[in-house]
Amino acid sequence: MKVGVIGLGRMGSGIAQSLLRAGHEVSVYNRTPEKAQALVALGASAAGSIADACLGDAVITVLANDAAVESVVFAEAGILANLAGAIHISSSTISVSLAERLTAAHSHARQRFVSAPVFGRPDTAAAGQLVVAAAGAADAIQAASPLLDAMGRTTFIASDTPKVANLIKLSGNFLFASVIESLGEALALVEKAGVDRQKYLDFLTSTLFDLPVYKLYGGLIVREEFEPAAFEAQLGYKDIRLALAAADDLRVPMPLGGLLRDRFLTLLAHGGDHLDWSAIGALPARDAAEVTSSG
Repeated sequence: MKVGVIGLGRMGSGIAQSLLRAGHEVSVYNRTPEKAQALVALGASAAGSIADACLGDAVITVLANDAAVESVVFAEAGILANLAGAIHISSSTISVSLAERLTAAHSHARQRFVSAPVFGRPDTAAAGQLVVAAAGAADAIQAASPLLDAMGRTTFIASDTPKVANLIKLSGNFLFASVIESLGEALALVEKAGVDRQKYLDFLTSTLFDLPVYKLYGGLIVREEFEPAAFEAQLGYKDIRLALAAADDLRVPMPLGGLLRDRFLTLLAHGGDHLDWSAIGALPARDAAEVTSSG
């Protein structure tokens, strides 16, 4: 298929690589053109504008937040104004309310739209091993499936209503953040008692919690390996706030979500914007540190 990819951060670049590897004809666009150079070297073509990226069978947006998606889709020279027979696949982590707006706008313009946010980190994106949560009209999902298959190792078709996929993505990131916070607290507890953190983590992840998510984030916390960030803390904060906004609309209390929002806010207040979001797992040890004074 001929596909445009808009947004060449680490995830967008990884997705473009996986599409190229699968044999698709890929054009790439980013506000900073220099970010396209490495992909052009791999066989992509550089789109000179958003309109140019919309000329194929589909355009995939992989952008940081609601504002970035809105500026690309609703601008005078944006996707909505330039999408002809192509499908817009939104793989950005955005609010449920924006997903509703996108669905309505594309429907009004008689355009096809699929929400397909992804779970994974940049290395899994580049390897085509993401987990994709997709929602949209059946014909649009079917038409987009070769691209979704190239992006991920599995695709979960959530609903024919696009916003459902976005809610699933936000709920999943809430669960990941919950694991990070709980791991940080458990590690701080045993460390304060003199237990070696790495040995404790090895025990957990080889017995009771033999799961990739515990191995990945536990390792990052133990090694304090928060730079370079695969997923920045400021984006984690954004996602928890979006999950809480969705919970407000649905009248679902999420007390743990409130705690996580405050943990991310604490990290950001101490200058941790560009650390990996797993850095909230270091806060419990800092909170538990013994403070000595002299004089």
